[in-house]
Order: sequence, then C-alpha cells, then structure tokens
Amino acid sequence: AGVEAKDCIRIFLVSSKEEFDAPERFLINPVDLNSYFDDDGKIYGYEGLKITIWVSRISFYAYADIAFESSSDRGKGITDLKVALQAIFAETLVDSKDEFLQKYLVDNDFVRTKISSGEVLKQKTFKHVDLDASDVEVVVRLVAGNMATGQIYSHIIPLILLLVDGSSPIDVTDPQWELYVLIQKETNQQGEIQNLLLGFTAVYRFYHYPTDSRLRLGQILVLPPYQHKGYGRFLIEVLNDVAISENVFDLTVEEPLDNFQHVRSCVDTQRLLHFEPIQHLVTKAVSFLKDGKLSKKTHSPRLTPPPSAVEEVRKNFKITKTQFLKCWEVLIYIGLNPIDKYMDNFVSVISERVKYDIFGKDSGTSGKQLIEVPSDVSQETSFVMFKSGAGEDIAVQMDDNQTNQEEQLQKLAQDRAKEIQLIAGKVTSHLKTSEVDVK
Repeated sequence: AGVEAKDCIRIFLVSSKEEFDAPERFLINPVDLNSYFDDDGKIYGYEGLKITIWVSRISFYAYADIAFESSSDRGKGITDLKVALQAIFAETLVDSKDEFLQKYLVDNDFVRTKISSGEVLKQKTFKHVDLDASDVEVVVRLVAGNMATGQIYSHIIPLILLLVDGSSPIDVTDPQWELYVLIQKETNQQGEIQNLLLGFTAVYRFYHYPTDSRLRLGQILVLPPYQHKGYGRFLIEVLNDVAISENVFDLTVEEPLDNFQHVRSCVDTQRLLHFEPIQHLVTKAVSFLKDGKLSKKTHSPRLTPPPSAVEEVRKNFKITKTQFLKCWEVLIYIGLNPIDKYMDNFVSVISERVKYDIFGKDSGTSGKQLIEVPSDVSQETSFVMFKSGAGEDIAVQMDDNQTNQEEQLQKLAQDRAKEIQLIAGKVTSHLKTSEVDVK
C-alpha cells in the first residue's frame, strides 16, 4: 500500500554535534512533504522505513539517514529516495555523515562571508525572557543578481518550500529582488563568534510612474526555533523604515498569511495610534458609535475615513488603503471604552463593511467581473473588466438562500470583530509595556 512521506520522515534543525545526538533536538513540521513523492504522496517498496534528516542552522546543509527493514518491488516499484530528497534539498544534501558533522555543522564562515558585502540596516539587542543573556540582532540587505545572494538563498529555499504554504523560489538573478536577512551574533562553546540566520524576507522593488518605486513583500520566514520572540515584528519594522527613508510609493504584501497579517496589523496600528492628522477623524467615528443604538437606524454606516486621510497615511507611513482600513477599525475599537457598552454598534459597522466588501455599493447591487475576450495576440492578457449591476454574478460566491447569506455575513463580521479585539489587545498591551520601560 505504500507509506505517506509525512509518516516516515522527520526533519530536525541543529546547530551543534550535541544537538545532532540529543533526543530533544528541534523538530520542524513541514506544511507538505507528500507533494515531493509522485502523485499520491506515497513511498513504495520499503518495510519499516524511517528517514531522519538534519538541517544545519549554521550552513543550511542537510544530511539524511535512511533506515528500513527490507525493500522489494511489489507491483508499484521502489521509490528512489535519494532522487526524491534531492528534489527537496538540491545541492545542500550531503552524502556523508562525517562530512556533515565535521564541516557543514561547524562552518561558521558560511553566513558571515555571504552577508559581508550587504548593507547593515539596523541593529537591536533582544533580551530573552527565559535567559539572563541578550543577543545583538542585525538586519542586512542583500541585492539579488550576485553570487553571494544567490548562494545564501539557495541554501534556505528548501526550508521556505517546506515551511511556507504555497511558496515558490524567487528569481535570484533579478536585481529587483532584495533579501533582508536577520542575523544573530553569538559566541559558541568554543569561544568562536557565530553568525546565525534567524529569518529573512524577500522584497521586490517595482517601478511606479513617474519617478517612484514601490516595495512588495513576497516571502517572509522566521525559522521555527526563533518564532514568537519578536523577530518577525522586527523584520516588518525594518521594512517600514526602509519604505519611509527611501520614500517609496507604498509597501504591499503578496498574499499575506493570517499569522503574518495579524503581526503586520499590530505594527501598523501602533504606528497610526498617535498620528495627529487622523486623530480627530477617529474621535468623530467613536463619538458617532457612542451616540445611540445603530440597530434602531434604517442604515448602518461603514464609517470609512475620507480619501484625504487615506492619502495622508500612504504618504507618511507607506501603508496601502486596504491595510489602513483594517487598522482604522482597530483604532475605532480602541477608542470605544468601555467596549462592552458599544460592542453591538461596533459589530453593526463591521457587518456593513463586510457586506460592502463582498457585494459592493448598496449591498449587492454592484461588483466586478472579469470577462475573457477572443484575441489573435495573447489570450492570457485579453480581458474586459467592468462593474456588474443588480442581479449579476459577483466574484465572491454566497449561498443563494437569503437566510443563509445573512448567517454567513454575520459569522464573517463576528470573526473580524474577534480579530480586531486580539490586535487591539496586543497594541494596548505593548504600549503599556513601553510606558513602563520609559519610566
């Protein structure tokens, strides 16, 4: 019957011989292993198969130990495990265990030499809650199109493909790509300084007419041992600083995952919390929500900021309109104190916004449609986009039953309200912590 790859493969991140031998070494959980093994994701021809893979946190080379009781062709062939593993790890897969331990697990020069030509953007000292020690973290910018950037990216791309759902490699020959790598400098047990790569983000620099550029974040990854320690937030803050200091048009994100979007909204909301040009608008929206029950009104407003405020935020913080509107709702939530007293009104506004996002203006009378048209030039790039009128199909499919539609919309609004509540809680908690540190 074969065995699924995820059931017989374990992958560990290690940074020393002790971690290699220790049972508590760091196990990573890939989003998908089965896709590397034929169409059905299974490995055939082995009894008692166990594959253990160690990936060096020092040089990102990998070594695989393959153990099985027996192998035989029982009708579906014998899976070539070496070919399959090389499809994941490419040239970083090492054949010899001794070579891996004696060279690639102690190669302190790999990361250091690859980032030596990069531009140091920011340094920050992180204090660890569970330790007395603190480390200095550095963000270095590397531009694609050179050998050093290509080599360091080719070594970390296997982990990106394994850990980031739906990811694909960037073109490291295109100089419009920039890598922002987060490096930790620490001293190992032998007294040698190590440059550990904790995470990175890949950003593409687009041209924006007439003389601007705009940045789009394409990939971001903090390695599992370093997650939930503030490093992802640090990377986002550095990108925001770059966008402002270099006066790009804006900073966008390509298909952000929920966890990333949550951190991003926390960072951006905190930046906007004391931005004077929008404070009176937030106060006005809060006052409106505190004035009576919206359920008694015939129409609940969306309370969106005016275009001038959207443009002001883009110019000063390089935040897109879509992202600003998400943060805008959090700012209103923070202003509604005590929130329990006004929660019904707030959810009504969120519900109206969700309904607008799905159906368009006037709740269902408009939307956008994309229609392909015949062409002798390029079928893929030939289309017409137009706003649809009442009764026409829209991009987001909802249940035809009116009652079910209302239930779905209500659930979406409730989910969004919970998300806003979590972000607001983290933002206010972070502010209180900052005030204590200042005092």
